[in-house]
Amino acid sequence: MARLTRIQQQARTRAAVLAAARDEFVEHGYGPAKVDRIAERAELTRGAVYSNFPSKRALYLAVLVAMIERAPAAPAPAAPRSAEDALGRFARAWLERLPLAGDTAAGGRLQLRSLVGVVDDDRGRAALAQLARLEALLLAVGLESCEPGRRVRLAELALTFLSGAGLVAELAPGFGDPFDRARACGHLASLGLDDAWAPPHLPFAAPAEAVREPLAAPGGLVDLVSGGPVDPAADGLVTVLGIGRLAAAEDAVRSAAPGERVTVLVAVPDLPETGNLVRLRVSDLTSCLRAVFPASAWRRLQVAVADRAAAAALGVEEVADDTEAALRVRGGAVTTRGTGVGAAHAVARSERTVR
Repeated sequence: MARLTRIQQQARTRAAVLAAARDEFVEHGYGPAKVDRIAERAELTRGAVYSNFPSKRALYLAVLVAMIERAPAAPAPAAPRSAEDALGRFARAWLERLPLAGDTAAGGRLQLRSLVGVVDDDRGRAALAQLARLEALLLAVGLESCEPGRRVRLAELALTFLSGAGLVAELAPGFGDPFDRARACGHLASLGLDDAWAPPHLPFAAPAEAVREPLAAPGGLVDLVSGGPVDPAADGLVTVLGIGRLAAAEDAVRSAAPGERVTVLVAVPDLPETGNLVRLRVSDLTSCLRAVFPASAWRRLQVAVADRAAAAALGVEEVADDTEAALRVRGGAVTTRGTGVGAAHAVARSERTVR
């Protein structure tokens, strides 16, 4: 009973800090916001704030993640008629975040999920570049459910267009017509991009190793695409990637056998900052995807954040930005392992001819 009371008190304290932080960021913005004022708003000590969130950036990211997770779920959509229809609908869902001309600058940036001035170090910028690659892959998988062929370059172009619209809205709110932008985004589908997947490094990937290891899979992992639980012990291909290797998620998607489940675990050394950055970007994107595509578009693909303990449970002891490992699971056991660049491709190639 005492332990339950402590957990409940911790949850109340965390909720109070998040609510106070949101008010502070809406009023002042990220840069001028003060942890001392957040503590005063929450009627807590500065130490109580830092005991729940190790930094102001971690607190800002947690506020944004909470905003997305508390948003009402979109109703199940009808399947898009084409890639153009899907892109137009996706753009409309994405552009709903744009602030209005009467919104405050600080409040508008929060609504936009702006990371300008928040993630400004070299490691953070590199992480955002890799996250953009993962986001493009997720959008492409949806587009490919409408029309055959690789659609990653189209997805990258659409996300670049929409990100630019967000930056304009941050600097000059109220400029431009969002309906025109949504229509323009849809028309991107008509561009002939001659897209193909042929990474030159994959033929040189180190061979995978056949093993037979029982798997005590970690629990509590949440799929950022569907919102449901992730079971790494289910049959399929699992790839564990550091924040600097997220582009390799496509290796797993393209190399897996037809119909095989692909689980991408983003392994991070720190959940409050790097982990929440991943959760923010992927959850923000997939909240828009779920408003456009039926859940069946991603029935093969799961994405989750894993800490060091979860990675270790899967046999990946080292968690670094350049971590890249893969395993195939059959009947609750690991049957193949690979590490290094092209690991997922090597694991898939070890048991089948890659399409």
